[in-house]
Amino acid sequence: MTYSNLLRVLILWMTISSCGNDDDEIVFPNLDFRQEMRDFVQEMRAYAKAQQSEFLIIPQNGQEILTVNSEPEGEVSSLYMNAIDAVGREDLFYGYTADDAPTPSEDRDFLLSICDVAKDHGKVVLTTDYCSTHSKMDDSYSKNQDSEYISFAADHRELDNIPSYPAKIHNENDNDITSIGEVKNFLYLINSSAYENKQALVDAIKATNYDLVLIDLFFNDESLTLADITSLKTKANGGSRLVICYMSIGEVEDYRYYWNGLDRKLVYKENPDWPGNFLVQYWEPTWKNIIYGNNQSYTKKIIDAGFDGAYLDIIEAYENFE
Repeated sequence: MTYSNLLRVLILWMTISSCGNDDDEIVFPNLDFRQEMRDFVQEMRAYAKAQQSEFLIIPQNGQEILTVNSEPEGEVSSLYMNAIDAVGREDLFYGYTADDAPTPSEDRDFLLSICDVAKDHGKVVLTTDYCSTHSKMDDSYSKNQDSEYISFAADHRELDNIPSYPAKIHNENDNDITSIGEVKNFLYLINSSAYENKQALVDAIKATNYDLVLIDLFFNDESLTLADITSLKTKANGGSRLVICYMSIGEVEDYRYYWNGLDRKLVYKENPDWPGNFLVQYWEPTWKNIIYGNNQSYTKKIIDAGFDGAYLDIIEAYENFE
């Protein structure tokens, strides 16, 4: 092991130790972790809608909690279904086992069935497939359209670019998009590392004709402003669009503004695929207080910046505590 690798391991061990997330030492309460996630989203929705009545709540993945028994044919969890405006789904046709690889049929069929629960209850389904071969990107758009889903073929798993293919955005239009039901395509761009500064990021997005743009609140540590978001709400062709903010609620991220003041007892273990992201005990009031319910909360920052809604990631965090 090289010195640099040894140093990284030591730093990681110290971080984990300081977070108090030794699996052998943590005893989680006896909870229905799926219901806890439903409650979390429902409570956040109530707070957000009280601040801005048209604010959209869109959970990504974890569609199993749409039903009481987590099966497509199960009884719908009506309170949760009523709390959301759409659902997001990754890896439906491509990317489940590897980028640019078709999702295995058994997994694909289950995901289609559980996403259809949302669709059948009037919810828009936004899907993100991870594929870069042009024929596979075409296939992703075609299959999702056949399923009546709105899709984005991401050629970078990092979601750090505006794809150059297809040359014309799938289902591009100059319509005024004022509701989630009018959306025909979207851009998912939450990693801004390729852009020199915030204005370069804003200008690049403004030059597109996507109906919905899904971005982060921050460029590095700098928050996008109300003026920034307002400018993004017009497509290059003059039509209006929606701008939605990405927010992880099932994990904490060590590059976020809240990290230094975070109670480390809330932190569980690091995501092996995304260094710096740690599972959080999302049912705890201390974490919920960071996410919503007060003027310093993450949700209030998003609303004040002028976003049309929030795209909630790591909904499926309950799987790690069961």
